[in-house]
Amino acid sequence: MTKLKYNGTNTYLIRGLDKYILFDTGRVGSFDMFCRALDAHQVRPQEIAYLLISHFHLDHMGIAQEIANLGIPIVVFDVQKECMCAMNALAAEEDDAPILTKQLGAINERRGFLPIDEQKVQYVAIKDSRRLLSGIGISGEVLYTPGHTDDSISLWLDDRSLFVGDLNPLYELSMHQNTQIGDMWEKLLQRNPRVIYYGHAAETIVQDYVGETGVLDYSSEIFIANAANRGIVPAGDAEREAKAAKGKQTYKLVASIMKYTDKKYSVDKIQKKTGADREFVQDVMRMYLTHQNVSVQGILDRIEIKNR
Repeated sequence: MTKLKYNGTNTYLIRGLDKYILFDTGRVGSFDMFCRALDAHQVRPQEIAYLLISHFHLDHMGIAQEIANLGIPIVVFDVQKECMCAMNALAAEEDDAPILTKQLGAINERRGFLPIDEQKVQYVAIKDSRRLLSGIGISGEVLYTPGHTDDSISLWLDDRSLFVGDLNPLYELSMHQNTQIGDMWEKLLQRNPRVIYYGHAAETIVQDYVGETGVLDYSSEIFIANAANRGIVPAGDAEREAKAAKGKQTYKLVASIMKYTDKKYSVDKIQKKTGADREFVQDVMRMYLTHQNVSVQGILDRIEIKNR
């Protein structure tokens, strides 16, 4: 498996016998970066058999048609067709004003979006996904996992790797008990996955969450914070102390943006209130509005915060 991270969304190349499948793409305007990422990993477009999309938000399918124009078929499963068509129709609407909508999951990204050519899509029944993958030597199947969106799918490989797109990360699961998201995770965890790959967060080694009992422990600290932020800062380590202090400031900043978003403040007003740069405000708002019950830490895991 090769992870291409070139535009804030994790894009995965999974290799079969002599072909790859591509799972998800980047945002509108990231096509050149995608091509450079492929080149850096010495992968030619002709080696990609299919493009699969976890769900039809623009940060996951923004350059799908541009990739399809390279000769890579877009596979859309029966449970996704309606949402794909709805996104195409919504993106075609005229609107010159900056927007932020739950349906698009993006800020003003309709401009520049190349709609998917629905006549050239390869439609596949999700029950036939194992046969599709086995045709290029990949042992696994596609699972219908609604929760983040009604069209969300996950990719299960028989080596116990699981690709879930924007399904809320495992460490947030304590907030989603007795919900559709919680139900999806319950079904997925029954498969005993070894590693989970997300659309924006770092991958999860499931063993870290089950400990000696072999079952999920919701009282564990790992459900409160991302594993990358659980380290103890040694006293006197000035560099790490500085990083920890900066992390706390960023945490508070994200919490403030979420609060002002709830108050329906505009991007400009939030920027003025918090002093954050515009792109950071937009990223936080987008993730907050498109990820149900997401935590502050969950947003930090899903967006690029370096050098901001």
